Amino acid sequence: MIQDTPSIVPRLATALDGPLLELERHFLTRQADIERWFRSQWLKTPAPFYASVDLRNSGFKLAPVDTNLFPAGFNNLSPEVESLCIQAVQSAAERLVPDCRGVSIVPEDHTRNLYYWQSIARLVRFWELAGFTVHIGTLDPAVTEPQTVELPDGGSLLREPIQRQGKRIKTGDFSPCFILLNNDLSSGFPDLLADLEQPVTPPLDMGWSTRRKSTHFEQFNAVSDEFGELLETDPWLINPLFRQCGEIDFQKREGEDCLATNVAELRMKIKAKYNEYGIDREPFIFVKADSGTYGMNIMVVRGPEEIHDLNRKQRNKMARGKGGSSVTRVLVQEGVYTFETWGKDNAVAEPVVYMIDRFVVGGFYRVHTGRAHDENLNAPGMHFEPLAFAEPCNRPDKSRNPDDCANRFYAYGVVARLAALAAAREQRQIAGATVSELRSAQHR
Repeated sequence: MIQDTPSIVPRLATALDGPLLELERHFLTRQADIERWFRSQWLKTPAPFYASVDLRNSGFKLAPVDTNLFPAGFNNLSPEVESLCIQAVQSAAERLVPDCRGVSIVPEDHTRNLYYWQSIARLVRFWELAGFTVHIGTLDPAVTEPQTVELPDGGSLLREPIQRQGKRIKTGDFSPCFILLNNDLSSGFPDLLADLEQPVTPPLDMGWSTRRKSTHFEQFNAVSDEFGELLETDPWLINPLFRQCGEIDFQKREGEDCLATNVAELRMKIKAKYNEYGIDREPFIFVKADSGTYGMNIMVVRGPEEIHDLNRKQRNKMARGKGGSSVTRVLVQEGVYTFETWGKDNAVAEPVVYMIDRFVVGGFYRVHTGRAHDENLNAPGMHFEPLAFAEPCNRPDKSRNPDDCANRFYAYGVVARLAALAAAREQRQIAGATVSELRSAQHR
């Protein structure tokens, strides 16, 4: 059992007591109510096909800080969770296309990160062991012939150019039942996949060329409020406060006053909650691009004066996102300390939870030896430690301390599923956008 294997469980560097410990007790005592509530929610709003959620555990607050609908770290999951992943893939595919026989996975283009391809290989393995035919298609116009990608573990993948025939696509001679995107569409809306008979999931309108983090956290606000009402607890314990800024140009220094004002107002709100709970910490704030991933375009500030003091290097870093896209809107988000540490060096760590369909299938810790408790860990120098929590995540041990690993992992799974539910509602909110609307919304 996981709880008897302390080497894979991080240490919480601060004593867990007060409101978060009480919340975890609520999770345990109200488990049946929680699972019943989730079931009713998934019936109303089906879960995204897959997702990963970055969490931060401060000892007094446990909250999601990012929800990725194109997860790219399946290679970091423990081998113990493979059976869960296979079952979840079967369930998700059958819900989307009941008689599904095969799928085309569309990965990122232009990436030289071989560990990303190792993640794709792991995803392919889940599909194949679930009984499906799997091909890898690419949107990269430079790939005109089948191409072999050699993997770090000695394996290989074959990626093929996507061919469109009317309202269907093929990879080679293979016509998939649906298309699974693992490309976050940061570079724009792909005409090749528009208006197809075959389902595309996640939907094109959930790509980062049109999706907004502020929209996601608006939905999470509502979800956390409903969940807080269910448990009769303060939703702030699981919900990072945020504000969203309109047009901004870091290089021209336009919109700085608005950004500084939002930072000041958010800091006051965080400080008020800290005072309410007797938390002797200084608030900090993440300013991040309102779209995008990979930990890009993120900076930490502690007050509005830091916005006006940005140097040219900092402004240039914030101005351009993945693929050279311009950053014109930012999310101003409450920083959540992470007091979990890993290993003899007490490296700072944060959990990342993976879901397929409505099921938590595993996760890992993002660990960074060169970052502090109040910094972004999704940065060069990070490494990953898998969590073999196939049982604890779904089976809390009510007889033990609420923060024993089985119960902590259950709490992680609950909060991560809340984030996935917010993403499901977000997807429902923007579903049905026309091709022209999607094109006009790109980077708007």
